[in-house]
Amino acid sequence: MGSGRGGMRCIKILLFIFNLTFWLAGLAVIAFGLWLRFGGVMADFASDKRSPEYFFMGLYVLVGTGALMTTVGFFGCCGAARESQCLIGSFFACLLVIFAAEVTAGVFAFIGKKVAIQEAQKIYEDVYEDYMKNPVGKVNSTIYHYHSALQCCGKGNMEQQMGLPCPENIQKASNCLVEIQNIIDANLHLVGIVGIAIAGTTIFGMIFSMVLCCAIRNTRDMI
Repeated sequence: MGSGRGGMRCIKILLFIFNLTFWLAGLAVIAFGLWLRFGGVMADFASDKRSPEYFFMGLYVLVGTGALMTTVGFFGCCGAARESQCLIGSFFACLLVIFAAEVTAGVFAFIGKKVAIQEAQKIYEDVYEDYMKNPVGKVNSTIYHYHSALQCCGKGNMEQQMGLPCPENIQKASNCLVEIQNIIDANLHLVGIVGIAIAGTTIFGMIFSMVLCCAIRNTRDMI
């Protein structure tokens, strides 16, 4: 009896530590997703009428999952402290949802990056074509805004860069289409790694919650 209660207490402490870590990780995921959406280079592509929605969709899933993680972490602590089978069972179900969402985000990041790259490149190409037709006014400021954010100029050789509003602080102007591919590729790899890492972490949470739930049931049966 005493060893059983001691074992359950140990599991409760481990689950509490896991939930606290999970809650902090949720805040970190929210901050990371919001930074990529509003503070990263790709955020500049949302300042015009069009935006790379396919890329942003993965970030929205990431931020939503982070918000769910903070909520689940809080209620998981409550369930462990109160030794409530109902709360711990709900906690397990929420972890299962988070696991599925993060696996989806991870798969999306690795598989859907080609579509996201093509979408962002199409936005730049449309602005580039508009500028070549009418190199004044708002189109001028828009293409310069993209060039400054990406630290690039034009789509290819030096002839295509002639007459374009390129940033003055770059030493060698690179191809903007290549820069867009590199940036989205790097960002989506980060999203995929974060998603898969959190999915792996949730597995430990589900194991802890099920062990604690079984320990609570066994203790009550002994009483």
